[in-house]
Amino acid sequence: MAEPIARPRVVLVTGGAQGIGAAVVRRFAEAGDHVVIADTDGDRGAELAGATGSLFLRTDVARPDDNRDAVAAAVERFGGLDVVCLNAGVPGGISLGDDFDPERYRQAMSVNLDGVVYGANAALPHLRAQGGGAIVITSSLAGLAPSPDMYYSAAKHALIGLTRSLALHTHPDNITVNAVCPGFVDTRLVVSHRDAVAALGLAVAHPDRVA
Repeated sequence: MAEPIARPRVVLVTGGAQGIGAAVVRRFAEAGDHVVIADTDGDRGAELAGATGSLFLRTDVARPDDNRDAVAAAVERFGGLDVVCLNAGVPGGISLGDDFDPERYRQAMSVNLDGVVYGANAALPHLRAQGGGAIVITSSLAGLAPSPDMYYSAAKHALIGLTRSLALHTHPDNITVNAVCPGFVDTRLVVSHRDAVAALGLAVAHPDRVA
């Protein structure tokens, strides 16, 4: 059994500039942990970093090098890495047939699935070196059930399989791997569907509830 991690922990949050990611950043920062915000949104990321005493790094999770750089910066700045929240995500927003756009499809998959794979691979050597840690992957209810956004759902389903399989490989190293599967959350991903969701009588959660 690994020894409990003493505070302050070092936490990396991808997609941490807004929505669920920003709520996670605030929660860890309020607990006294050192937080690294990795996101493409420089304005929101820098503002949140200033408000929470965190470190912001402009990061495109679809790029393996950016993931490695974010992990390296966390380790260099704070001396280690304890928790990795792989949260970055974008809507698919495309359909089959005439509406199918290969470039938009590839972009959605590169963020929603590849970004998690790259982030986990970048973090694992450091988590193993220090004797353990935690990886938390933001999947979705769309990873457990069908969704109108089929390619978003496909990526989120893949994250469930990745979580379950990766956990088998990391268990001997005292690294836990878990997936969070929110339903509708009040973020930019559902802003265009908020009225339709409300009309169906479905709840829309605040990001703090997910955090």
